[in-house]
Amino acid sequence: MLVLGIETSCDETAAALVEDGVTVRANVIGSQIDRHRPFGGVVPEIAARAHVDLLLPTLDRALVEAGATYRDVDAIAVTAGPGLIGSLLVGVAAAKALALAHDKPMIGVNHLEGHVCAAQLEFGLLQPPLVALIVSGGHTSLVLGDADGGLTTLGATLDDAAGEAFDKIARFIGLPYPGGPEIDRLAQQGDPDAVAFPRALAHDGTYDFSLSGLKTAVIRELRRRQAAGESIPLADIAASFQEALVEVAVAKTVAAANDHDVDTVLVAGGVAANSRLRERMGAACADAGLRFLAPTPLLCTDNGAMIAAAGWNRLMKGERSALDLSADPGLVLQGWSTP
Repeated sequence: MLVLGIETSCDETAAALVEDGVTVRANVIGSQIDRHRPFGGVVPEIAARAHVDLLLPTLDRALVEAGATYRDVDAIAVTAGPGLIGSLLVGVAAAKALALAHDKPMIGVNHLEGHVCAAQLEFGLLQPPLVALIVSGGHTSLVLGDADGGLTTLGATLDDAAGEAFDKIARFIGLPYPGGPEIDRLAQQGDPDAVAFPRALAHDGTYDFSLSGLKTAVIRELRRRQAAGESIPLADIAASFQEALVEVAVAKTVAAANDHDVDTVLVAGGVAANSRLRERMGAACADAGLRFLAPTPLLCTDNGAMIAAAGWNRLMKGERSALDLSADPGLVLQGWSTP
C-alpha cells in the first residue's frame, strides 16, 4: 500500500510517499526557515500563508521523486493536530480535497504519534512495549507505547519545551534561528562542566520536565558576567546549558524504561537530532542493557514520511477518517496502532 503523508502542523510544508509503512519512496520538505528567521521564531500567520504557497509544489515534487501519480496512491494521511491551527487547516483541507477528488481513503494522524512512528522507517515495524522521548519545539514528553495500542503520556514539560528553550537561549546570545542546531554546533567547542546550571525536577520521582528555570539561569549568568565586565565564553555557556537539559532528559527516560520493564527506548522530534542527546542517551541505554533507536536527523524533524507511516499503521487496522475531519491544535495523544 502506498500512502501519501501530508504534514503542516507548524512551519514545515512536507509531503511524502511511503510504501507498506516502512519504505520511503519520497520525502520532500518545503522549508519556511528564511521567512521566519527575521522574527527569531515561527509567526503563525506567516506559516499558514506559506503552506498555501508551498503545499501544491511540494506534493508535485514528492510524486515526481516517487515516480508515482495520484492513481498509484492508495490512501492519504494528514496531520490533524496538535499544532498551529492555521497551518493544520491548510494540510487537512488539502487532504480532504485530494481524498474526494481521487476517491481515496483518508486518515487523520496525531503529530506526536507520527514522531514515534518515524523510527519504523529506519528500523522496521516497532515491537512494543517501548518508551519514547519526544522532544521538539512545541513538545517535551515521555510516552509509553504498549502492545495493546496504548500510547500513554508518562510525563511532560511543565513550562517550556526543549526546542523552545534552545531557540530562546540561542536568540539571547545572538545566534540565528533556528537555535537548536546552532547551540549544538557551538557547544561542541565548549566545556559542558564550565557552569553548574540547575537540573530542575531531576530527583522529584516524576517523569515531568521543567526548563523555564534553566533558561532563566542561563540568562542571569550571562547578565552577571556582562555587568561584572567579565569575558563571556559563549561555547562554554552553550555546552553547559545543553548538558543540563540533556542530563535530565536521559535520566528520566532510562528511569521510565526500567520502571515499566521496557527494553526499547527511542528519541523523536526535532531536538532528537541533537548530537549530545543522542550520544548520552545511547551510552546510558547501553549501560542499562536497553535497545536505543534514534532515527536519522531528517526523520526527526517534521516530515511527511512519519505521518504516512503512522497513517499506514492505522489504515492496516481498518481505521478511516470521514471528510468532516477537524484540525485540532490541542489534539490529545490517545493511542497508536502497530500492525
